[in-house]
Amino acid sequence: MSAANDQQDIKKEKILEAAHHRFLHYGYSKTTMNEIAADLSLSKALLYYYFPDKSQLYTAVMRKVADDYLNILKSRVNTFADLKDAFEFEINTQHEFIVANYNFFDFFRLNEQNLPDMIWQIVGQVHQCEADLLVTAIKNEADKGKIKPVPNPDEIVELLLDALHGVRVSAQSHKKILFPQKEHLDEIRTKRLLLADIFIKGLMY
Repeated sequence: MSAANDQQDIKKEKILEAAHHRFLHYGYSKTTMNEIAADLSLSKALLYYYFPDKSQLYTAVMRKVADDYLNILKSRVNTFADLKDAFEFEINTQHEFIVANYNFFDFFRLNEQNLPDMIWQIVGQVHQCEADLLVTAIKNEADKGKIKPVPNPDEIVELLLDALHGVRVSAQSHKKILFPQKEHLDEIRTKRLLLADIFIKGLMY
């Protein structure tokens, strides 16, 4: 790789870091390309050279944020003491990820009905990684004889993830929203942990 390409990659990475900082603290709607350029002492023209619009820049940052989350999940595959440990890890890690990046996700709240295809692809990859982690945990527990044999673990996990996704606090039960209000996240996590515990007990002998 040429020195010029190295410099371009470094500059692109700095843009992503600065944009993430802005999106994280001010949200998508209150962040401008001018502000990101100013943070980096870049010309607006140069910023647009790398990212033609704010939506594309956000998607690139989303890819980076999602990769960090995926790496956390992948690092824990096959490391759990038992099935409860695996499910609690998945629920708590997702909760902490959403809380830490809550303002960043205002893009989802603003565009729930019209998210770009690339964003949906990233969401799909995250969902699949979460599912794979739990499927592997179920298979491992079945192999150890700690739970009943599960002939269709993929379908079982998909059903549970759908149920977990549908958990809402009573104030939001009638609303179809992708991200709840921040003050409701702890209650939702508690309910998800309870639902996972019920599910796990259903797999026991």
